[in-house]
Amino acid sequence: MGPQFYLITGVMASGKSTVAEHLARSIEPCAHVRGDTFRRMIVSGRREMGEKPEAEALRQYALRCDLAAQTARAYFQAGFSVVLQDNYYGRALPEMLERLRGLPVRVVRLCPRPEVVEQRERERGKTGYAHFSVRALCADFLRETQPLGLALDNSEETPQQTAERILAHDWA
Repeated sequence: MGPQFYLITGVMASGKSTVAEHLARSIEPCAHVRGDTFRRMIVSGRREMGEKPEAEALRQYALRCDLAAQTARAYFQAGFSVVLQDNYYGRALPEMLERLRGLPVRVVRLCPRPEVVEQRERERGKTGYAHFSVRALCADFLRETQPLGLALDNSEETPQQTAERILAHDWA
């Protein structure tokens, strides 16, 4: 089997980073491309996404997606499996898949219950919901994001169990 390519998306605190890291460590060789890394590289003048993002936040998000896609493609073309993860909501998911056209992308949408996301958000060391309501974002994600790939309710699983389910899925 050649290199594999997984795209992991879901709302903030859905488990994307942790599941993606477990998944990437289960595949040899594999690169874990974190889209948020490109957001954090903007150290001055960064604009954050919100429920009604300003034009500059949208421009920066598009740049972040372009850079993540280019980086993931470069790793894949160099013979690495890739696990790419970030927030691809609504039309952002098909737009990202367009950036990755020609690659065998396996989409995974993490969809834990809103109360689980709220609990995870309280327990983690960073705050992602300064500009969003957890319940509203969860509802918007489910309503507006195309049902592409594999949807997983990972509310009752460890990140390792979710990664194992992704690997065991019949992607044919």
